[in-house]
Amino acid sequence: MDISNNAFPPAAASADVAGSYLDFGALGKLKGKAHTDAKAATRETAQQFEAMFLQMMMKSMRDATPKSDLVESAGKDTFEAMFDKEVSVAMAKRGSLGLADMLVKNMPDPTAPQPSTAAMLEARNLKPKPMSLLPEAAKPMSLNAVAPPMATLPRMGGPIPLTQRDLPLQTANTQPEGDAP
Repeated sequence: MDISNNAFPPAAASADVAGSYLDFGALGKLKGKAHTDAKAATRETAQQFEAMFLQMMMKSMRDATPKSDLVESAGKDTFEAMFDKEVSVAMAKRGSLGLADMLVKNMPDPTAPQPSTAAMLEARNLKPKPMSLLPEAAKPMSLNAVAPPMATLPRMGGPIPLTQRDLPLQTANTQPEGDAP
C-alpha cells in the first residue's frame, strides 16, 4: 500500500496557502505578507473573514436542528465544530459565497497614499464653510404662523347632503328645540 498516494489533499504547509484564521503562525505570516504585498494580504484577510462568517452560520444551523440524546456527546460536538471550521475555510478559498470578493472590491486600496492629518485639516478649512464641531443653532419659529388649508377627506357613503352640512353642531349640554322636560 502506497502511503504517499492517498486520496486526501496535501496539508496547507506552503507559504502561499492561507492557514486557518485561528492559527497564530498563519496570522504572523499574514502580517509579514501585509508589509510586502498589501493587496494579497487584503484578499487573504477577506477570505478568512468569509470563513469565520461561514463557520458561524453553520454553527447556528447546527444549533437550530433538533438533537437526540441517543447520539449526542461533547466529543461529537467538538468534532462537528472542527469539521465546520475546515469546511468553512475550504468554501471561503473557493469563493463560493462571494463575501470576500465583495469586501475586497469595496475596501480602499491599501497601496494608495494616505493623506496626513495636516492635509485633511487644511482641506477642511478650504471649503466655503468650515465644518463646525458645535451643533447648528436652532432657527426661531413665528408664533403667528398660518396653518395650511386642510384637505377634505372622502366620505365612505358619498358626499354629505346639503341638509346635514348646514346644521349647527350640537354640544352635550344643549338640547334640541321643542323638547322641554
